[in-house]
Amino acid sequence: MEYIYAAMLLHKAGHKVDEAHVKKVLEAAGTKVEEARVKALVSALEGVNIDEAIEKAAMPVAVAPVAAPAAAEHPGKHDTKKKVEEEKKSEDQAAAGLGALFG
Repeated sequence: MEYIYAAMLLHKAGHKVDEAHVKKVLEAAGTKVEEARVKALVSALEGVNIDEAIEKAAMPVAVAPVAAPAAAEHPGKHDTKKKVEEEKKSEDQAAAGLGALFG
């Protein structure tokens, strides 16, 4: 995964995603660089519009609603309802997708 992150970082910074740059980013991060993986990554990204791929990945994803506990049965348990709402917000934020990293 760090190889993909290196490519995304290079792209965001406006640098060419090539073997030399990817290796430099990985080495700067203290990662052991595997030449074959670097070559495979660069080859796989050749001709790919990274901005378009990020945009597609950032498309909203339908999240199944969380079943609310029977708060109506226990009117004194407002904390449970509040916790469910907070979890729902957290899930919505997680569903924002890859594009949130570049917002």
